[in-house]
Amino acid sequence: MVENASAASLSDGGVPPLGTLAVAGFASLGAGAIHAAAIGVHGEHRQAAVVFALLSLVQITWGVAATLRSDRTIALSGVGLSLVAVGGWVMAKTVGISFVDGLGELEVIQFADAAAAGLALVGGLFCLRNVMTDSVGSARAAFGPVAVGGVAAVVAVISLVAMTATGGHAHAGGHDETATAPHDETVGHDDSGQTSTSGEGHDAGSGHGGGSTARPYDPNLPIDLSGVAGVTPIEQARAENLIAITLARLPRFADPAVAEAQGFRSIGDGFTGFEHFINWGYISDDHILDPDYPESLVYETGPDGSRTLVSAMFMLTPGARLSDVPELGGALTQWHIHDDLCFTDDPQAPMVAGLTSVGGTCQPPLKKLDPTPMIHVWIRPHPCGPFAALEGVAGGQVPEGEQRLCDTAHGG
Repeated sequence: MVENASAASLSDGGVPPLGTLAVAGFASLGAGAIHAAAIGVHGEHRQAAVVFALLSLVQITWGVAATLRSDRTIALSGVGLSLVAVGGWVMAKTVGISFVDGLGELEVIQFADAAAAGLALVGGLFCLRNVMTDSVGSARAAFGPVAVGGVAAVVAVISLVAMTATGGHAHAGGHDETATAPHDETVGHDDSGQTSTSGEGHDAGSGHGGGSTARPYDPNLPIDLSGVAGVTPIEQARAENLIAITLARLPRFADPAVAEAQGFRSIGDGFTGFEHFINWGYISDDHILDPDYPESLVYETGPDGSRTLVSAMFMLTPGARLSDVPELGGALTQWHIHDDLCFTDDPQAPMVAGLTSVGGTCQPPLKKLDPTPMIHVWIRPHPCGPFAALEGVAGGQVPEGEQRLCDTAHGG
């Protein structure tokens, strides 16, 4: 049954009153817009991006239909759409959606996703009210132009703020997460989660941009790693894209309790001022340079025992050597290993318990782990640039013949 908007008397200004289903339509339009903005943030995971694109399309299409026409079929479909959207959000925040790549791990609740879920819930409740009042023969409430404008304004403001928050993640480094480097070179992920770094290799004879001036690295500003001699545009783009993706995705682990719930364990080095939490399962998986599956998280420790997330430490699989590291950012990036640490003999969560002897061995029951190439990506300014290793004993060993990189041109 079409709502009798045409038969209703026109209110001041010649605007016909709208029924409760139109309010649900506005809410659905807002939720769809937020989900559309989230597509780019999840661009490195094709399945997640497709899910957000489809959900956005359905919510926007249904929202338009609900504002133009009101009948029982539309109301019932709106209830179903709300259940899917809100149910999916609850599932993603509580257990993860394991069958969708990119949504399998738990994420902390952020304003953007909470706003989208809230609008979807509001829309579903108004649809349910529409169905129930229609089923008992009650007249459905109609809203005049002032009320309609107020509802539209509130939804628009909420959606705009949420879309800006979502877009801020995707453009935190001046690139969205699917930004394409020159010659189609990207730091992305294929369906298996493996980082793709195909393209031309390092060309020491070329600069980028004809001698542009380097800018200090500040995660709150657009990322610009130009100004280093010998770095090709492809290498610069790969390095910048990895930073942008990490800035967008890593903050979900800001609370150490969230990290521990997902399998991260401290190696007990917080006394150095920086504490590493390692997910030993991630070290042997197929994800490389993927901030959704970072092998290690680095927290700065405070005198009061507080921990502040400051960096990801990406690691290759066991058995890899420094000669096996993927091409990333040329002279901008430097991998390192730790070949002098002794760990406790704990198969689940080994902890650092000392240094090797002169001969490079550990006193039993301590053991030396197979050194694995690793690289930091800092999410805060660092005096030696965004890929700097720690200093002193915690700095590890760089490839033989190389000097330890300190990118003061992009230092904090």
